[in-house]
Amino acid sequence: MKKILILINAVLFFSCSSSRVITSKQGREKPDTKITKPITNPNTSETTISASETTPEVNETGINTTDKVAIYIHKYKAIAQYEMRKSGVPASITLAQGILESGAGNGSLSKRANNHFGIKCHNWTGEKVYHDDDKKGECFRKYSHPSESFKDHSKFLSTRGRYSSLFQLDKKDYKGWAKGLRKAGYATDPKYPSKLISLIERYNLDKYDAVSAVIVNDTANETKLKKYIIKKGDTLYSVAKKFDLSISDLMNLNDLADSGLSIGQQLIVK
Repeated sequence: MKKILILINAVLFFSCSSSRVITSKQGREKPDTKITKPITNPNTSETTISASETTPEVNETGINTTDKVAIYIHKYKAIAQYEMRKSGVPASITLAQGILESGAGNGSLSKRANNHFGIKCHNWTGEKVYHDDDKKGECFRKYSHPSESFKDHSKFLSTRGRYSSLFQLDKKDYKGWAKGLRKAGYATDPKYPSKLISLIERYNLDKYDAVSAVIVNDTANETKLKKYIIKKGDTLYSVAKKFDLSISDLMNLNDLADSGLSIGQQLIVK
């Protein structure tokens, strides 16, 4: 009987010991925390937050809804490509600059003035806002819609002699463009090129630099694009009906994230 009791106690002891999980320091499971890394805008001193590193929440379009940068790219990639075809500025550079300068669309200047690139008022006759930058209360351009800011950014780079050497580079040479912008005086931050390159490589923005069917400066093709300027009283439904389009087709054609329209906004209704 004594031997049987000893045997039972031994079995119970080893059974309890085997139920414990021993985790090494190297194999310790990491907590599910959200890590944010600030990216400082060298021109406007605004800050954006990098992508969430938690388990992503994906919507029906396949976009991570917790990643503000991914949402920004999805919303403005078509505009950046359209401007690339017109001006020659790589879409990857435009998107990376927009993300950095506007805080992925969440900076105060982009919200107040639809100004995604921190362009100041120099020789500007349009609406203006005042924002603290290098100096207090500096004048910045205000746009009716973000697409106007993208258009002005393309014009800003393509019409100033200091950036002319950039347009001799291959559109796929995003590293050359990033370094060239800094060298030409676009930004004073010595890390500006590496910040742009990091964003481009992290989000594979260079895939948007592929040449599309519409050729740069091909006016014949350019005129085939039908455009409509939003007027007072227009809705997404009324514009879609006017041009015999479905609402979803109109939204996809213009890469619209929602049904909100602004007076003066230009839509492609091809």
